Amino acid sequence: MPRRVLIVIGHPDPSPDRLCRALASAYAEGAERAGHAVRKIDLALLTFPMLRTMQEFEHGTIPGSLKEAAKAVGWAEHIVFIFPLWLGTMPAMLKAFLEQVMRPGTAFAYPEKGEGLAKSLLRGRSARLVVTMGMPAPVYRIWFLSHGIAGMRRGILNFVGIKPVRETLFGMVENSSDAIRGKWIGHMHELGLRGQ
Repeated sequence: MPRRVLIVIGHPDPSPDRLCRALASAYAEGAERAGHAVRKIDLALLTFPMLRTMQEFEHGTIPGSLKEAAKAVGWAEHIVFIFPLWLGTMPAMLKAFLEQVMRPGTAFAYPEKGEGLAKSLLRGRSARLVVTMGMPAPVYRIWFLSHGIAGMRRGILNFVGIKPVRETLFGMVENSSDAIRGKWIGHMHELGLRGQ
C-alpha cells in the first residue's frame, strides 16, 4: 500500500558527497519506484533560528523558513530521519529543527486543567532513524545503550505520537570500503521500496 513518506536529511554539511545524502537518495528512489509519495527536507539548505526561551516555544510561531517543513511533517505517514552521530546524539541543527516544528498546537497539546498528560497530535505516523557513526554500531547499541537515539525516539517522537520508531545504524563509516557503502545504499533502496 503506497504511503506518504517524508525524508529529513539532518547532516548540517551541504556537501553532496556526504554519505547521508547518498542514503537519502537511495531511499527516495526505492520509495518512488514502489509508488510511495515522497517529500524531502534537507536541513543544510535551510536557515532558521534556535529557540531560546520557553515562552518562545509555547507561544511563538514557526519561522517562515520552516512552515512548509512543518506542513510536511503533518502530511507524512512515515518519516525517515537520516543524520550522523555527533557527540553521541543528533547534530544540534536537527535538534533545533525538531524544537521548532514539534511545538504545542502542532505536534502535541498541553492538558487542560484537571486533565492528565499532554495529548499527542501526530498519532498514526511511524518513523525510521538512519544514523551514520564512526564507532562500530554494536558498540553504540550495547556499551552506550544508543542513548542519544533513545532520547530522540522516546523523548521527542513517541511523545508526539510517532511510533513505531525503527533504527538503522551504519558504523565505522570513515573506514568503510566502496563495497560496504554500496551494500548500505542497496539496503536503503530496499527500505524505500517497502516504505519502512
